[in-house]
Amino acid sequence: MPPLAERMRPKKWEEIIGQNHLVGESGILTKFIQQSFIPSMILWGPPGVGKTTIASLLAEKLQRPFFILSAVNAGVKEVREVLEKSQKNLFTLKTTPILFIDEIHRFNKSQQDALLAAVEKGIITLIGATTENPSFEVVPALLSRMQVFVLHPLNKQEMLMILQKAIKEDVFLSQKKITLHQTDALLAHSGGDARKLLNALESIVQQNPSDEIIITDDLVKNTLQKSILYDKNAEQHYDVISAFIKSIRGSDINASLYWLAVMIKGGEDPVFIARRLIILAAEDIGLANPNALLLANACFDAVHKIGMPEARIVLAETTIYLAQSPKSNSAYLAIDKALEFIDKHGNHPVPLHLRNAPTQLMKELNYSIGYKYPHDYPQHSVEQQYLPDDLKDIQFFTPSDNDKINKR
Repeated sequence: MPPLAERMRPKKWEEIIGQNHLVGESGILTKFIQQSFIPSMILWGPPGVGKTTIASLLAEKLQRPFFILSAVNAGVKEVREVLEKSQKNLFTLKTTPILFIDEIHRFNKSQQDALLAAVEKGIITLIGATTENPSFEVVPALLSRMQVFVLHPLNKQEMLMILQKAIKEDVFLSQKKITLHQTDALLAHSGGDARKLLNALESIVQQNPSDEIIITDDLVKNTLQKSILYDKNAEQHYDVISAFIKSIRGSDINASLYWLAVMIKGGEDPVFIARRLIILAAEDIGLANPNALLLANACFDAVHKIGMPEARIVLAETTIYLAQSPKSNSAYLAIDKALEFIDKHGNHPVPLHLRNAPTQLMKELNYSIGYKYPHDYPQHSVEQQYLPDDLKDIQFFTPSDNDKINKR
C-alpha cells in the first residue's frame, strides 16, 4: 500500500488545502486555468506544501500531456528523451505538454541549458519545483523566461484540516477510531509540511496497533523521538543552518563545527552550506575583515570542484576562519538604510556636473560642467559634492569599531 501522504494526495484542484493565493477561487493559477493558459513557472517553497500536486493537477485541468523528472536522478539524456516525446506530442495532439522537474535546483548549468531552447520554442511548458532561491539556482537565461510563484508553509488550520481529512477518508485510518486530543507536538514536528505531518500520523498509527487511538502530545513525542533526525528536506534544514550561522556570528568555533557536522552527516548539499558562508562573510564580517569574503568565495569554488567527502575540509577551514574573524555589519546596515530611503523618498535627479555628456546638446545643457577629475589633483583626491543639494548632509554609513577600512 502506498504511504499515507501519497494516498491523501489531492485528486482534484478544489481539494488542494493551502496556497489560496495561488489555487483559491481568485488565485492566479486558478485564473490561468480559466484562461486555458499557463506560462512556464517555478514553484518555490519548502517541502510538503503542494508543489508536485499543483503541477500535476494543472496538467489535468488543462488536459495537457504531463511528463515528470526528478533532478536527483535525471541527466541531460533523460531531459532530451522527454523533449523528443514532447515535440511529437506537440505535432500530433496540437497541445503543449507540461514537463515538471522536481528539485530543479539540482540541475547543473548544462542540464538547464538543455531546457532553454525547448521553452523558447514552445515545445514544452516547464514547471520547476525548488526549495532553494531560484535566483541563485536557476540560470538567468532560463529564469527570465519563467514566472516565479512562492508557496508558503501550511498554517495550523490547514494542517488540522489535512489531519481530519486523513482520519475520515483514508481507506486504512477510517477503519480505526482516532481522536485528536492534543495536536501541538504533531504540528510542531511537521513544521508546515503536509507530507511530514501525514508520515508522522501514519507512524503513530503503525506503532500503536489498537483500533482506538487517542493522540496526545506525549504519545507523539514518545513515538517519534527516535525518528527526529536531521532531514535536509524538512524543518531541520532551516533550523540547523540557522544555528550554524548564528554560532559563527557569535564567534563560537566549537558550536559552528558541531552544526556543520550535523549537516554533513545528514547529507546536506555542501554547495548550499558554502553559499550561506558567502552571505555571512558579507553580512556579519564585512569591513572588519574584507578577506573573509574572498575566502568564502574560494570555499564555494573549491566545493564545486572537488565535492564530498573532501569538501568537508574546505568547509571546516572556512567555518573556523569566519567564526574567529572580527565582526561588523556596517555595510549591511548602510545599504539597507539607503534602500529604505529610496523606498520612502524616491531617487533624486543626478547633479549636472556628475552627468555624462556624450553629445554636443548635452554639453550645451551644462552636463558635466564643473566636474573635478580627482586624478588631476594632489593625492588623486579633491573635495566636491556628489549628492543632490537637498541630500548633501545625509549619512547612510556608520562605521563600526571593527571596520578595518577606517584603520588604513
